[in-house]
Amino acid sequence: TMTLVAVLMSLGNTSFTATIGLPRRRVTVGDTVAVRVDIANPGRTPTANARGDLPIGEMHERFSIPMLAPGQSKQTDVEFRTLSRAVLTIGPLRIRKGDPFGLVRHEKRLADKLDLFIHPATVPLKTLNAGLARDLEGQPSGDIVDDDLDFYGLREYEPGDDVRNVHWLSTAKTGTLMIRQYEATRRTDTALTVSVNPEEYASAGEFELAVSVHASIGVRCLMQDRPLSTHAGTAHATPRQAMDFLDACSMIAPDHDDNPNLVEGTLTHDPDASFYFLTVGSLRELDSIKRMALALPKSASTLVLQASEGAPRAIRRFPDFTLATVGELDDLPLIMGVLA
Repeated sequence: TMTLVAVLMSLGNTSFTATIGLPRRRVTVGDTVAVRVDIANPGRTPTANARGDLPIGEMHERFSIPMLAPGQSKQTDVEFRTLSRAVLTIGPLRIRKGDPFGLVRHEKRLADKLDLFIHPATVPLKTLNAGLARDLEGQPSGDIVDDDLDFYGLREYEPGDDVRNVHWLSTAKTGTLMIRQYEATRRTDTALTVSVNPEEYASAGEFELAVSVHASIGVRCLMQDRPLSTHAGTAHATPRQAMDFLDACSMIAPDHDDNPNLVEGTLTHDPDASFYFLTVGSLRELDSIKRMALALPKSASTLVLQASEGAPRAIRRFPDFTLATVGELDDLPLIMGVLA
């Protein structure tokens, strides 16, 4: 008898149509997100009461759907606050109709899933020079050439030289044709690496601080149109747009199998960068940092940023690299300002 009652109570028209929408597909940690759920009855007969089930990541938002007359619709807004970085899957929306005993249930999938990118917190940074001598094209390379922007010196004319490079004032003084020479420049190719091994971070919050440092520097590089390559565990990329880079940062996850030698993977993909940013945790020993820096090209500049939640900010200079301690994200603009 109870089964018969359950079957009867589960019957009814559930020919709904539904859509789910997000006003923004990309948000930052701490933002409030509103998911709009529109449910309609396109048929000619009223629908039965039902229940909506909307997965939001690993959580489920359940809500009541009242009886809808033909052509009637109902909008439901589901709000939540983003608490951590993620690529959060919302949906698919399912409509359920059943009996209160849980014996019989009909379920129908009405709307596909959406992905919400929750970006890490970042801070704006001023132009990144960080101690690099640069001109309009890039950095001095040490090579002497006959045509560039950074003036180096003069030499005597040789057959085949471009007469446009003759320095006429010096020629008049010496009585010998003198040619301008320049120091060749190259663009600032930046390699940006973050350790994703949780064993070198004192807490989950410190790991998030490291990701935010990594993200803030990457965004600034891309805003300056600096060629950038990024490395986080086994993920290696050359982003062109800040939004694409932040999408990738949303997916950075702790990995106990991450290679403790950060520069090994970085150098495999980026052996000739002119600047290396390495972000590590507070539990990584200084000797380990020194060994990593020694493996990088001598011609490159290296800045190691050590996330150490709650520690006072500090800058220490070593022969092969500079080490900066970042205790909170707001320390980063001050540190980069000192190094500029």
